[in-house]
Amino acid sequence: MIGLREMNNVTRFEQWDGLLKNCKQVVAPAPSFSISGTITRVSGLVMEAVGLRLAVGSSCTIFLSNGISVSAEVVGFAGERLFLMPSSDVYGLSPGAKVIPTEVTTDPPRLGNYKHPRRRAADRAKHIPVGPELLGRVLNGLGEPLDRLGPTYVQHSVPLYSRPYNPLERIPVSEPLDVGVRAINTLLTVGRGQRMGLFAGSGVGKSVLLGMMARYTTADVIVVGLIGERGREVKEFIENILGEEGLARSVVVAAPADTSPLLRLQGAAYATAIAEYFRDSGKHVLLIMDSLTRYAMAQREISLAIGEPPATKGYPPSVFAKLPQLVERAGNGNQKNGSITAFYTVLAEGDDQNDPIADSARAILDGHIVLSRRLAESGHYPAIDIEASISRIMTSIVPPQHVDKARQFKSLYSRYQRSHDLISVGAYVAGADPELDRAIKLYPAFEKFLKQNMSQHEDFAGSIEKLDRLFANDAIR
Repeated sequence: MIGLREMNNVTRFEQWDGLLKNCKQVVAPAPSFSISGTITRVSGLVMEAVGLRLAVGSSCTIFLSNGISVSAEVVGFAGERLFLMPSSDVYGLSPGAKVIPTEVTTDPPRLGNYKHPRRRAADRAKHIPVGPELLGRVLNGLGEPLDRLGPTYVQHSVPLYSRPYNPLERIPVSEPLDVGVRAINTLLTVGRGQRMGLFAGSGVGKSVLLGMMARYTTADVIVVGLIGERGREVKEFIENILGEEGLARSVVVAAPADTSPLLRLQGAAYATAIAEYFRDSGKHVLLIMDSLTRYAMAQREISLAIGEPPATKGYPPSVFAKLPQLVERAGNGNQKNGSITAFYTVLAEGDDQNDPIADSARAILDGHIVLSRRLAESGHYPAIDIEASISRIMTSIVPPQHVDKARQFKSLYSRYQRSHDLISVGAYVAGADPELDRAIKLYPAFEKFLKQNMSQHEDFAGSIEKLDRLFANDAIR
């Protein structure tokens, strides 16, 4: 009797199992339920949507009336309303346009064949393709190729915004880096893993100086982020300044001024993420970001558009919170990883070095190189203002005798500049000030030492040798 009852239970289980399988086969072809929202308001750069509950940073797709879809990102919310920032123009957008969360699948994307497990839609905007296959390529802020060399087939993806690096795990900056520029190698020595700011107004040669460092710096990989600059300058920088040799070991991420502020922010984060990937692979990376000011302006556009009040000269507080988050991602890794030596250009509007972005950048960077318009107008290139520039790590990475000669150079050079007007009108009498007499004697050699042609490469050892030669016939006090 017991055996018969057990047999009946097994038979019923098989029947139910077969019925469930049949139900699955019937339901599988049916379209899946999709969540969507609608656009209710467009104000400037920001769109408002209702009907969706998504986290900040989530990616969405907006369908326009002309049949074109536009990607957007959630940049804020207020109650049930989501604030969306599109990644491109939204011409053709009409009231009530449909918005759906961007789905994430394991299918290979158009830009490559990296695969990842299924993630929530909120995570898609935070992952971007990286890998050695990107070397020699020019990409936009989304990772799409701009060089018309075909898709970038890569094997890896990383988060666009990584977690902060534990400061106790970073190895200190301990060795100098040869950047190929004599004035920087000797008087503003840069360490491997240092973050430097290049402060300049418009038209004083900062792009040329960046190109010199890109070609001559001893680094395994170069990552260039051209953020918010003129579109014309992108091709010029790649072909005329970076050159074919420099591009071969470089990855260029370009987000010109005519792109949306969202793409400009993402372009800077993307370039940094690529540099982090190569650093974590054990490479020594040179990261060039042009410019940090345009990055801050893009964040200002977004913050003001979603209603954040301005604080300092029109910049909302979130701008000054974003800057260190970006800059602190560069630098040295742990003992097993490589390094990221970063140069960030800071545009001093009207040559005002007290601009809020310039002032904030000086506080969070490991030194600054100031380019002078006065020197550029007199034909002095690179137009580095030695008196206003400093490398905060130089004293800990070079020998004391090198530091002493650099200080002597700066002291005598500054002494001459302060008395230049008296000397030029003949009001100074030789012998009145022995230190100034010494500065007058050495100044022509100093000025020649600071000048360097853009096609001239000066290695670190050769730069130090020329600095020693300046004082060879002069007793250093």
